[in-house]
Amino acid sequence: MPQLDSISGWLAERLPQLLAEHQVPGAAIGVYADGQVIDHAAGVLSTATGVEATADSVFQIGSITKTWTATLVMQLADEGLLDIDAPLVAYLPDFRLADEQAARVMTTRQLLCHTAGFEGDIFTDTGTGDDCVEKYVATLVTDPQLFAPGEMFSYNNAGFCVLGRLVEVLRDKPFDQCLRDHLFAPLGLTHAATDAYTAILYRAAVGHLQQNPDEAHVPAPVWALARSNSPAGSMLAMRPRDLLAFARMHMADGTAADGTRVLGEASVKAMREQQVTLPPLGLMGTHWGLGWEVFDWASVPGGPVIGHDGGTIGQNAFLRMVLGKDVAIALLTNGGNPIAVYDEIFGHLLRELAGVEIPATPTPPASPQRVDASRYAGVYTNEVSQTTVSQDADGRIWMDQVPRGIIAELVGQGERTELVHLEGDTLIALQPKYGMYLPQVFLGDDGSGRALYIHSGRATRRTPQEAQ
Repeated sequence: MPQLDSISGWLAERLPQLLAEHQVPGAAIGVYADGQVIDHAAGVLSTATGVEATADSVFQIGSITKTWTATLVMQLADEGLLDIDAPLVAYLPDFRLADEQAARVMTTRQLLCHTAGFEGDIFTDTGTGDDCVEKYVATLVTDPQLFAPGEMFSYNNAGFCVLGRLVEVLRDKPFDQCLRDHLFAPLGLTHAATDAYTAILYRAAVGHLQQNPDEAHVPAPVWALARSNSPAGSMLAMRPRDLLAFARMHMADGTAADGTRVLGEASVKAMREQQVTLPPLGLMGTHWGLGWEVFDWASVPGGPVIGHDGGTIGQNAFLRMVLGKDVAIALLTNGGNPIAVYDEIFGHLLRELAGVEIPATPTPPASPQRVDASRYAGVYTNEVSQTTVSQDADGRIWMDQVPRGIIAELVGQGERTELVHLEGDTLIALQPKYGMYLPQVFLGDDGSGRALYIHSGRATRRTPQEAQ
């Protein structure tokens, strides 16, 4: 295919340049179009060892794992073992949250599309045994409910760990084994690992972190998050070509390249359907399906783009599929500024291969309107961060974020960001981070006219002493 030959040449030249420009130690990319795959790699897997990245190197895919977990769940629905609209406790009778009523009525569908409503950034380490997911889900008994199930979208890692436990119970085997038996095997994957013990058998990338803005990125102190978070994306690693085999199956209505039926056609289509609309968050999709992020861009020929992103300890991954054009792209990276690399590569490839223009992300107005920030000011807290919004005597709005828990151990100090008014109840960072101006959407009412949540993908609730 002449067009893919041209793309291959462009990647061979441009990928190493982009990594150098944006301090990304290493990356691998795979491109699928019209039945063919090309792949490239550049840089190193670890700056400590200098081992070169190759197209067969395995990188963690992070939260893209959630689409694999969702696929395992929908396989159960195909087999008549699960009704995704029945209360979850029909299958997990011991499931408990701090809000017992919410736990009783919550459905699998709500977990799949991140509308379950409980605190989601819980990274409790419950060991490395095959019972770690079971033990993790038991710890959620004290996890607070942020809003009623089904009320709105809030990205929920813990919810996908619960889905992983659902798969374990209905399959009667550990989550990792379910991945290998029900996805790796029928897809014919050859370079995919469910944990560090199998990743070490390949050329495995190490994540890189930056403790301070003016310091170099260095290898992360640990390779992965806890195994108990595997269904949400803490460990799964693979090369781009194997990630594309999964994407191709979804684009082929559930069949693998050799014709093996992996997922029912109705379930494949259901996973793509818009379940909930997201606030205007920039890089994230416009909607969410059953596991898939949906990018409903008006300019897309042949239907919406679907995909997912992933981030672990210093590794970031990006997957996009243009359903009507039979095109998929997977980019895996291990540090630096991966967003800038994603922007240029995906912008170029989607334009060339599918005629898709990625919409520009929001930017602050040239002359921001001064607003009274009393509705937004206050403290918002979750398990991994504390966010304080304030307005100074000059009318400038500030957001101070302090990491908590395991995130504080990994990324160190907090950061201060100036916000300006964008539109409605949306403020936006005045300075970019990784080339993006991040919006902050304020939602709800605490009863006194102040916002109840600050939303940047997760709905972080105003702290109890503030919500009075």
